[in-house]
Amino acid sequence: MTTRRRFLGRLGATAFPAVVPASAFGRGSGTPASERIVVGCAGVGWQGTNNLNSFLELPDAHVVAVCDVDSEHLDAAQQTVNDKYGNKDCGAYRRVEEMLARPDIDAVCLSLPDHWHGLASVLAARCGKDIYGEKPLAHDFAEGEAICDAVRRYGRVWQTGSWQRSVAQFRYACELVRSGRIGKVHRVEVGLPGGHTDFDGKAHLVAPAPPPQSLDYDRWLGPAPLATYCPARVHKTWRWHSDYGGGMLMDWIGHHVDIAHWGLDLDHGGPLEVEAHGEFPPAGVLWDTATSYRVRAQYAGGLEMLISGGYEDTRLGTKWIGDGGWLWVDRKGMDGEPKSILTSKIGPNDVRLPRSQGHQAQFIECVKTRRETLTPADVALRSATPGYLGRISMRLGRRIRWDPVKQEIVGDLEAARLMDRPMRNPWHI
Repeated sequence: MTTRRRFLGRLGATAFPAVVPASAFGRGSGTPASERIVVGCAGVGWQGTNNLNSFLELPDAHVVAVCDVDSEHLDAAQQTVNDKYGNKDCGAYRRVEEMLARPDIDAVCLSLPDHWHGLASVLAARCGKDIYGEKPLAHDFAEGEAICDAVRRYGRVWQTGSWQRSVAQFRYACELVRSGRIGKVHRVEVGLPGGHTDFDGKAHLVAPAPPPQSLDYDRWLGPAPLATYCPARVHKTWRWHSDYGGGMLMDWIGHHVDIAHWGLDLDHGGPLEVEAHGEFPPAGVLWDTATSYRVRAQYAGGLEMLISGGYEDTRLGTKWIGDGGWLWVDRKGMDGEPKSILTSKIGPNDVRLPRSQGHQAQFIECVKTRRETLTPADVALRSATPGYLGRISMRLGRRIRWDPVKQEIVGDLEAARLMDRPMRNPWHI
């Protein structure tokens, strides 16, 4: 059975001003300072830079701090913020707890590797910050559960970076399915990428080497096991190592499976059984996550979801199949049968899902109103659960039974222990 644990980390001792100086608000905004949400961004590498730029474009948000364990990322992000506002007021931090200790920061964007999600998110909630956190919710189920507990306990607003819910075609597809346009859905096919992407040509850079001076490598590892540095282990390609990420399955499950659940009105549901098979690199290779996989999840009422990646028959996106037709949606568009579905109007008696002007913008709006976001933490945990269970099924070679109400594995203590992971001292949740 999964246990819920409390965060035991300590805040840094640095003190910060409770009032943001007027110069920090820079130039060119028509939004009064009193109506702006003050934001700090932790993790400002690849995805973090995209998120940072999105927040910088919002007139009712103001970024006052950035944080990263790599000084090259940190310096570039600080310069980006200062250039945007025409001043030199952006704070720069190497340790996330120091940024979180600032009382003037209302909300944070955490764009960290998966193995840091649980620690940083729970600490941010304890510090009273509202949180935009990247998908998947956490490295493993227990850490995701700890995030959900902390968000509830401290009354925080949470938005997961499952941004497809803020895109019109995904919302429209889900409205059509939930409004019965294809009848009762009995099968969902979710296609995700496969393989390992060598983003920056680092695949061959696996020999042990000294970390670059710009990188606090021990801090980057954080709760993960101690491991010798090599370039292929860190930025971007950490996703393909199981100590830090979950391969393409977990990197994408917060997108297309999240949409599958949204269209099925299963934001607070889950599978009853999961069985998965995968193909892995040979033992001893640095990138060790599945390069191809099939996850079959059985839900109540005879509904089956097939999640696959890395095979020739995999079609990226989400496809709902009902007794009256089918509907497929992806970032490239929509398709369906009968074709009339694609131009069907959502009427006053149909299901209408929340509209969004942008994922970061919707988060800032909810910080102000205290309303629930499109992708709150507990929904993100449900979206990722088939992937967590699928990874365990692949590892053990057997079917996993799941109680979606209690959110725990049924009748398999060995499998249940794999819902959590040990953390390297002194890190604890």
